[in-house]
Amino acid sequence: MTIPGYPPPASPGPTKRPTWLVGGATIVSFVALLYVIEVWDNLTGHRLDYNGIRPLESDGLWGIVFAPLLHSNWEHLIANTGPALVLGFLMTLAGMARFIYATAIVWILGGFGTWLIGNSGAPPGVETNHIGASGLIFGWLTFLIVFGFFTRKVWEIVVGVIVLFVYGSVLLGVLPGTFGVSWQGHLCGAIAGVVAAYLLSGPEREERQRRKGSAAPRLGV
Repeated sequence: MTIPGYPPPASPGPTKRPTWLVGGATIVSFVALLYVIEVWDNLTGHRLDYNGIRPLESDGLWGIVFAPLLHSNWEHLIANTGPALVLGFLMTLAGMARFIYATAIVWILGGFGTWLIGNSGAPPGVETNHIGASGLIFGWLTFLIVFGFFTRKVWEIVVGVIVLFVYGSVLLGVLPGTFGVSWQGHLCGAIAGVVAAYLLSGPEREERQRRKGSAAPRLGV
């Protein structure tokens, strides 16, 4: 019953889920998808693996879309699982929109770079096929390390320093080394992560410039 002259009580609006909960569910779902794909890949005799990035081949461009979802075997996928869960979750804390845009930039730009230089260091006549989420993981890694230094936000700087301390040695994977490991994909993913961090920190950098402009002394003539 409503009392005349008084508005009815407002109905509660939809409850917004915490960012960490949405981010965690998103990353777990993504990694679960990688396992579903690997199960199917094993059941079909690893036919999916041929859809990776084949450098400088026109049909190899499709690998840019599929390569981060494919892995050569269970050991390859398991090795990527931990970093994907941790770094991917930390990425979502910068905001889901930024996470999606950053992932898209790393996915596409890093993949295209791999397509361009993926045959570097390979023996003459040997065709390479690059698959795995490690390029994406390297992009997330470098994004987290440098993003705070672009935004100048303390908590993001702290996250970057911690990530550098814990995972910094992984960056050695951008150097030529172990046969069968796509250092080209690691390198291009890492570069794409820095590019994504710079582009997506634009609002903070612009706001910092506006504050500097407004704080500049005005001199009369």
